[in-house]
Amino acid sequence: MINKRRSFIKKTAISASAVAIGGVLPGFSAKSYASILGSNERLKVATMGVNSRGHAVGSNFAKQPNCEVLYSCDVDSRASEKFISSIAKIQDRKPKHVTDFRKALEDKEVDILIVAAPDHWHAPAAIMACKAGKHVYLEKPASHNPREGELAVAAAKKYNRVVQMGNQRRSWPNVITAITELKNGIIGRPYFAKTWYSNNRPSIGIGKVTEVPSWLDYDLWQGPAPREAFRDNIVHYNWHWFWNWGTGEALNNGTHFVDLARWGLGVEYPTKVSSNGGRYRYEDDWETPDTQVINLEFPNNTLMTWEGRSCNGRSVEGVGVGVVFYGEDGSMVIEGGNSYKVYDLNNKLIKEVSGSRQISTANLSDPSQDLDVLHIQNLFDAIRKGTPLNSDITGGHKSTLLVQLGNIALRSNSALNIDPQTGHILNNKEAMKYWSRVYAPGWENLLS
Repeated sequence: MINKRRSFIKKTAISASAVAIGGVLPGFSAKSYASILGSNERLKVATMGVNSRGHAVGSNFAKQPNCEVLYSCDVDSRASEKFISSIAKIQDRKPKHVTDFRKALEDKEVDILIVAAPDHWHAPAAIMACKAGKHVYLEKPASHNPREGELAVAAAKKYNRVVQMGNQRRSWPNVITAITELKNGIIGRPYFAKTWYSNNRPSIGIGKVTEVPSWLDYDLWQGPAPREAFRDNIVHYNWHWFWNWGTGEALNNGTHFVDLARWGLGVEYPTKVSSNGGRYRYEDDWETPDTQVINLEFPNNTLMTWEGRSCNGRSVEGVGVGVVFYGEDGSMVIEGGNSYKVYDLNNKLIKEVSGSRQISTANLSDPSQDLDVLHIQNLFDAIRKGTPLNSDITGGHKSTLLVQLGNIALRSNSALNIDPQTGHILNNKEAMKYWSRVYAPGWENLLS
């Protein structure tokens, strides 16, 4: 009996040591690891929006030995059931389903809200979470419109909450190295950054007004947005292409690489913004541009562009998505993955760094997890240790604002002059109509 007790004490002491240094004991899975000594130090999470991207993000959180997903929050009961089933295979405790994420915010055990719902919910949900005392992992974009982005920044500061935007490349090792080399002058002074995204998205057709499916709480899905009748071509993905709920390809995919361009050029707010584009490929319900070019000029004598082609997948630099920096002594290409290439002025490849989307480290319970885990652990370190975020809400808002200004220039059919100190539009009443939005009755008060 004494020997068994000594053995137990020895094992728990080793376990505690492993937790302290972030290691994982041999033979422990993510599920069993959660039950050893120190499991009470795990951060507890509620995931809002668990279909597709939210499912992937929530699963990544659940795989972390210092985390547990407590809630599946979704207006689609089918998506929630699927998510709960997946998470139950990863961790011991089965997440609880709630249709309204605000119920999860009432639980004092919840530390973090993951926001992976449609864009019109991003900032409102983040603000509500901050008010409830929760930290936030906010999928890009930071907001549906500039005013909401500013309100989200203010809420994080007011309630002293950690809010990180999900532009995960800010935590990818080779991307960090690339930007560091860029700032150290590997291509001289970079003065122009071109970003792009291309795809072959099909037509969404002309939607038919139908009854709301039994599995969907459509009223809550619309949330703060003005009400529109349910149509059969909106839920789940096509909302991206309707201004009432989405923000178009510019914020859907452009945010990631415009963020890298802003990081590499060392800029914050522009001085001038222009944009052209439209819905050219199909005649259907799609409202946002399927083809768009955004130009942004900055006060440090640099230029940035974003080119979005939703319906023609011809690549740039051999890839469908990326950013290329042009400098005084050469160019740098950062593709969609964890890699980069450097060229001299004669287009000669002088350096190439390749990297996988997968990582292998003793500090993670699943050696095949993708690089986004590093972004998650950065959030955890910020909460537990005060470590600086790789992408805090202030920076996330600035990058989101750049593509929002591009959309505003397009929708107002005007070139915008911008205050480089604040990012605000100067002397343009028509453009300022798009700085904020109209809300469903009663919702605007929840953001104040």
